[in-house]
Amino acid sequence: MIKAWSDDAWNDYVYWYEQGNKSNIKKINKLIKEIDRTPFTGIGKPEPLKHDLSGKWSRRITDEHRLIYKVENETIYLYSAKDYFRMLRNTGR
Repeated sequence: MIKAWSDDAWNDYVYWYEQGNKSNIKKINKLIKEIDRTPFTGIGKPEPLKHDLSGKWSRRITDEHRLIYKVENETIYLYSAKDYFRMLRNTGR
């Protein structure tokens, strides 16, 4: 599948890389591979999101951070890879 990174998601990924946080980078890479293989099941406790984020899914990077994505027409759209609660604040939740 094609991976389409939003600016926020890419900036989050770069942030983890620049921080030298190899474990989060490895986890994100592993989650993306799993999404490619099985979009809605598998590691990271995939959960469908609700309300303003309906249609998107989350998987756990850590207890605090989530990978937010949507799969559509053979494309994985990546929206966020850090601070899940930022996404909720931005939608008014």
